[in-house]
Amino acid sequence: MNHTTDTTTDFRPKDALHESIAACRICAGHLPHGVRPVVQFSPGSRLVIVGQAPGSKVHASGIPWDDASGQRLREWTGLEPERFYDPALVAVVPMGFCYPGKGSSGDLPPRRECAPQWHDTVMATMPDKRLTLLVGSHAQAWYWRKQRPGSGAVSMTERVRAFRDAPPGFFPLPHPSWRSTLWMRRNPWFEEEVLPELRIRVAAALRDDARPS
Repeated sequence: MNHTTDTTTDFRPKDALHESIAACRICAGHLPHGVRPVVQFSPGSRLVIVGQAPGSKVHASGIPWDDASGQRLREWTGLEPERFYDPALVAVVPMGFCYPGKGSSGDLPPRRECAPQWHDTVMATMPDKRLTLLVGSHAQAWYWRKQRPGSGAVSMTERVRAFRDAPPGFFPLPHPSWRSTLWMRRNPWFEEEVLPELRIRVAAALRDDARPS
């Protein structure tokens, strides 16, 4: 199987933590397309987007959410690319930092090694008062367990519909892949109830005096 050349993200390392992430090889043997961590954050990031893992297009460009899913996510949040890609405002910390490759029905799930290795350390660099978007079932399952141990199995749709009951500072969303178009047709409450509140909370989080609830 062909491997791409190992390289780091186009968001150049700015400190020791970025350099450590760029040098990480903890799951290199399981990545058929090589190692390329794609992550964006800074000590000032007040909005954090926790998704699944980079897809093939993001792996090629090194730019987070640089695909149709990212365009849809920006539409949902009401963020222009200039703000979305400003690490002083927005952090992008996926459950797996590297592209895991293709499976039989789409991209493979994020590697299990990544979140335990990096998430607590990365999150600790950012403000305590922040809004974290949990995009997709992998992100939601991980953070629900951390915030509410013993909460039991809950579907992604149930979590999104009950967004007002999410742990403080968190907001659950479906993954904005092409499949979300069909999902939204089956769940019209998402556009009617969830998206307006999402945009309000994102705007509040990014105001200079914001204090996300």
